[in-house]
Amino acid sequence: MDLHTQQPAATSGEHVIVVEGLKKSFGAHEVLRSIDFHVDRGEVVTIIGASGSGKSTLLRCLNLLEEPDAGHVWFHGRDLTSEDVDVNRLRRSIGMVFQSFNLFANKNVLDNCTIAPVKLKLMSKREAEATALGHLEQVGMADFASADVTRLSGGQKQRVAIARALCMNPEIMLFDEPTSALDPEIVGEVLNVMHDLAQSGMTMVVVTHEMAFAKGVSDRVIFMDDGVILEEGSPRQLFSHPVHDRTRAFLSRYLDDRA
Repeated sequence: MDLHTQQPAATSGEHVIVVEGLKKSFGAHEVLRSIDFHVDRGEVVTIIGASGSGKSTLLRCLNLLEEPDAGHVWFHGRDLTSEDVDVNRLRRSIGMVFQSFNLFANKNVLDNCTIAPVKLKLMSKREAEATALGHLEQVGMADFASADVTRLSGGQKQRVAIARALCMNPEIMLFDEPTSALDPEIVGEVLNVMHDLAQSGMTMVVVTHEMAFAKGVSDRVIFMDDGVILEEGSPRQLFSHPVHDRTRAFLSRYLDDRA
């Protein structure tokens, strides 16, 4: 990997993240095969595709939870793959919500939200608590600030996880199949929070199997297949007029018969 390549001129402007030539393998299995894409400020980009297509690996490469084998991830013009970049500092601006919540079971809701900004000395405890209560209110969980997280439902845990990520004041939010571990009847409460977040102008990249969300909330939809971006476009383009047979097959149950 060339650690000293300068960001190409085409990535200037409102691009928050630019991915260039990204590759990732696990053993002999090539999971990502030369991925190129970008995310603009205020944009909601949804990544869809069959299980095993590389969606979650791509998302985890955006903040180096998975280290690429080749290529670059530019965040505001800084190459996260360069040796001289403080990845932990840059990660503070990249919020992450996991499918399995990743809350601290031995801490209550409020403490889960305040531990990172206080530990990193970004806020005093009082400031962090005020910020956390605001975000808990935003996701409908303010009444549970003192609750034991182990007693929450899956949907409540995921809403707390979103509030926790927001407490770091991120510039972009990454969601890795945030509803896949939830019972169907509570999926909506998490999707509603994400919808409101998108409406507020938050830059978001969402890996999801929730096609209604992808179609109704996204600015752009990316369809991945076998480690490549096979097709991308607006929700109207991709859902109504997919170009590739693989895209059509994947979306067949969501498309109008005339398509």
